[in-house]
Amino acid sequence: MGELRARQDERLEVIEASVIQLFALVAEGLVASTEALLSGEQELLDVLAERERSIGDLYRDIERLVDGQLGDGRPAPGDLRFMLSVLRVVPELERSHDLVVHIARRAGGGFDAELSPRCRGLIERMGRLGSDMWRQAADSWYERDATAAAALVERDDEMDALHAALSAEIASGRLALPVAMDMTLVARFYERLGDHAVNVARRVVHLAATAAAAPS
Repeated sequence: MGELRARQDERLEVIEASVIQLFALVAEGLVASTEALLSGEQELLDVLAERERSIGDLYRDIERLVDGQLGDGRPAPGDLRFMLSVLRVVPELERSHDLVVHIARRAGGGFDAELSPRCRGLIERMGRLGSDMWRQAADSWYERDATAAAALVERDDEMDALHAALSAEIASGRLALPVAMDMTLVARFYERLGDHAVNVARRVVHLAATAAAAPS
């Protein structure tokens, strides 16, 4: 029995480390995609595409490890809560990195030179805020911090305001139509990244609450 518990504990540690790695890939990728968009450095897209493959591998590894954990027999309640949370959070992480790559794909094509100064400034602020939100979401997961969701909701309101400001700038007619169409998508991608960060933090709230309510 001790050997089984040791194997399960080791597997849980690997799952946790893999989830934390996914968080880091999203936060770091958002910084890189914003830089690519504003500088036109399409080479960064290759880096992000490679990371996207790594995320796919991590996703499959996590699912395999969770399946193995469940296959070892009836899991402890705390382990089951953790694994259910993992299975709900990991798709959010995968979809978020997809959005990061979509932003980077708008790099190149000379769009960076056609952006108005206000448009560039708003994109830079959205990228910085989004990356900060994802780092905060990662900390909330690692520390099981149930208070982070409220803070992230406030920051998401700021992201929504930036999204509205960028949309207004795009609608002003100062951008060429192809650029305006792409920037409309980019604005939506950043806004969705903020939503996903809040969703993850709310999952941490649920995980912390059910753990607190469980009998000792």
